[in-house]
Amino acid sequence: MKKGIVLKLFLLTTGLCLFILAVIFALQTVFFKQFYVHQKVKDVNAALQAYKQEYLKAAVDTQATAELEQDFYQKHNTWITTLDTQGNLKYTDDFFMEIKLEHSDEAMFSNKTITIPLYSFINVEDFSSDNQYLTPWIQEGEEIAMEGLIMNNQPVIQRMGKRESNLRDESHLENRQMVNKEYEVVNRYANGNQYHEKYPTFLVKGTITKVRIPKGAEVSRYTNHLLLERVKAFQADLLYGDLKDSNNANQAIDYEENHVDYKIFVDRIQDHDANPAYLFAMTSLQPVSEAAGMIKDYYVYIIIATLLLVVLASFYYSRQIARPLLRINRTTRQMADLDFSEKIPINSKDEIGDLSRNINELSERLHSHILRLEQDIEKEKQLEHTRKEFISGVSHELKTPLSVIQSCLAIMKDGVASHKRDYYFKAMEDEIKRMDLLVADMLELAKYESGTYTMDMDSFYIDAVIERVCAKLAADIEAKQLHLDASLKPIEVVANERRIEQVVVNFLSNAIRYTPEQGAILVSILEDQDTAKICIENKGTRIPKEQLEKIWDRFYRGEPSRKRSSGGTGLGLAICKKILEMHGVAYGVTNTSDGVLFYFQLNKKA
Repeated sequence: MKKGIVLKLFLLTTGLCLFILAVIFALQTVFFKQFYVHQKVKDVNAALQAYKQEYLKAAVDTQATAELEQDFYQKHNTWITTLDTQGNLKYTDDFFMEIKLEHSDEAMFSNKTITIPLYSFINVEDFSSDNQYLTPWIQEGEEIAMEGLIMNNQPVIQRMGKRESNLRDESHLENRQMVNKEYEVVNRYANGNQYHEKYPTFLVKGTITKVRIPKGAEVSRYTNHLLLERVKAFQADLLYGDLKDSNNANQAIDYEENHVDYKIFVDRIQDHDANPAYLFAMTSLQPVSEAAGMIKDYYVYIIIATLLLVVLASFYYSRQIARPLLRINRTTRQMADLDFSEKIPINSKDEIGDLSRNINELSERLHSHILRLEQDIEKEKQLEHTRKEFISGVSHELKTPLSVIQSCLAIMKDGVASHKRDYYFKAMEDEIKRMDLLVADMLELAKYESGTYTMDMDSFYIDAVIERVCAKLAADIEAKQLHLDASLKPIEVVANERRIEQVVVNFLSNAIRYTPEQGAILVSILEDQDTAKICIENKGTRIPKEQLEKIWDRFYRGEPSRKRSSGGTGLGLAICKKILEMHGVAYGVTNTSDGVLFYFQLNKKA
């Protein structure tokens, strides 16, 4: 069924509008979440940098820190706090206890007073009047025991309880994140000794000398248990060296709790005391109020993307409609210049498709007739060129023997050196034979180059042909005491047996002619999947690199060793070249380490 252009434009326009609506819907439902996260992270990072500058300028104490953190949360709906180099909350002098340690053999603990932040072990709510029974022993004057690890040359308390209690029973307090992290890290080591060598344990005892519990507004700083648990998890990763890229100035970490996504921001800074510290912020990615505010910015991107998509799509389908007409115009212009190489693709069944089909058919017919005419003209040119070269070659090559015969006749006519009469007759006879051989070779070459000769193909065994040629030339090989090494295998090929034998004779004759006495000639057949490669290598003088391609030219004699007096007509390799080209096979010549290698390939019988 033929579809009109008007119908196509209607369908394309309708499809374009539907596509735009679908893209807008998809962006609103799918892409918006990613956009929201990206924008939220960007805004929090910017606010975090501003907070860092404000924090570093202020003379911060516990109350000032709480005010800064509360103000940051109200503005950006993001919790934030400051951690020291060990990952503890800074400015916790409203929720801690001091312990006077007993005398010990280890100088690190003996008679020292240590301060323990209580948020790491107990919730601030547990100190209310209703829950006082949970921690009756956390009061001044109580004797307690503590155990932990030496990490980065600092003691890290993991568990603590009353002096006489078992620190593993239910009455003790522990930093749950550090304990869980310890179990995780221990499993990585091949044995427990390696772990304890790296993180030595300790057990110390002492007396509580001071306990400070937050009151009033200060309590709120320790009631955000989700943030405090993430801080303690960060501290465990930091102390055990599992924090990824801890030296990075700014990190954003994904976290999920109760199917709610959060983003954690960690920024490494230099605190007021010039020691490393961390700004630790945590924000939820779910609040609807923020999403409603961001949707205004989001629609700006949607409108820009939609406009861009409409412009690009309209341009594309307009080009799609006009492209066949532009291609027809370009093709017909090339046809006017007698260039028929390009065809118009037919991708439709409308009027443009019919026009394209007719133009392609016209182009094929014109190209066929013009090509046939060019082939006829080329054949005539080739015949004319062959005749001219034949006459030129004959003129040049017959001049020398005719000059020799003329000189011998003049000498004999003048009666000079009459005692050498037989010698001059023999010289003239040799020149006549050479002229006869030369004319025969030139006629054969002219026949191949005329383009009218057809090469008949048949199947035969190439190894049998080579053995026959070697036997034919055995006398010449023995005359120079040459060593012939033939590595042959029975392979059936498809070619003209008589002409291939002529090529082998020529290659082997050249090898015999240019191999020094008592030298070696190597004849081999290399078999491939579809072809057989015949190689004839002779030891002796190598052919200069710049003459390797020229030796196939007619009458070419490059080096003194390949001069006319050596017996060749200068046409043998040119004849071989035409025979092999008419077979459509690869051939060539190359220098080896100590000689010359001629080769050609033949197609094996399927």
